[in-house]
Amino acid sequence: MSVPFLKSLQALQLAIQLGALKSAADRLSITPAAVGQRIKVLEDYLGVELIVRGRSGIRPTRELERALPNLDAAFRELAAVSDILDFQRVQEIHIVADSDFVELWLEPRLAAFKAENPNILFCINGVGDVPLRLGAADCEIWFGPSRKRTVEDDLFLDYLLPVSSPENTSRISTLPNDRRLEGFPLLHLDCYAEDTEALGWPQWIARFGHRTTATERGIRYHRIAHALDAVYSDAGLILCGLGLVSRKLDEGRLMLPFPLSEGSWTSEGYRVSFNELSLRRSQLALFREWLLSESAAADENVRCRLATG
Repeated sequence: MSVPFLKSLQALQLAIQLGALKSAADRLSITPAAVGQRIKVLEDYLGVELIVRGRSGIRPTRELERALPNLDAAFRELAAVSDILDFQRVQEIHIVADSDFVELWLEPRLAAFKAENPNILFCINGVGDVPLRLGAADCEIWFGPSRKRTVEDDLFLDYLLPVSSPENTSRISTLPNDRRLEGFPLLHLDCYAEDTEALGWPQWIARFGHRTTATERGIRYHRIAHALDAVYSDAGLILCGLGLVSRKLDEGRLMLPFPLSEGSWTSEGYRVSFNELSLRRSQLALFREWLLSESAAADENVRCRLATG
């Protein structure tokens, strides 16, 4: 069957089901005249009238009545096929990602991508423009070692250094260099546990000084974003990645209380893998290209800061 007749049958079935050309037109996002024209094409081809217009709406002719149960069944089956093949997901991108990466890095940048590609819908860690669907995610992002996926890309390493609120940075700057951190609460992060080379406060202080006591004391956080809430309220300092908080630094919400040279690169980094089958969709290929480009730019931004800092 040719596509024009399939569209005609769809218009016919909806018009009978809903009882009006306008209702069918609203469902199909076309005009009532276009619905009527599709039905007329089918009537002309068959040489019989298929609908009767009356005060109570549209009803089938005797010629159509015999075929109507089969027509309804056919479109029920097509709807089932659509659900099975998940046609709507063609425009959707489902991502499972490190929560801090999403909140601090991805979401602030994603707004620009979505503005340029308004038809692409996202579900990230189960929430977003569209509901979570069953099946494998289109994209996974994590911090840590390679997972040896077929389509896997490195995004960026990060540069760990102390960050503080403007208020605490001002306080620290007035203290003698050898004990600038004495008495200040140190907040510890567990999110870099996958990286055996990542600096914690005991290692950082052993390398750069500024404090001699209680280097392991302090509240521990699994999420950087949660620890940053404490930093914003002047409750302490954390060691975290410059790549994740560069925008917060530019906004003035965070400051660097020590020179950029007093930091260290992570040996592991953020990585992304893509579902190989999903990458056949142009939308996901476009997102991958954008993500890698943004990651390269963010990495270059951190390296420029270090070079000029």
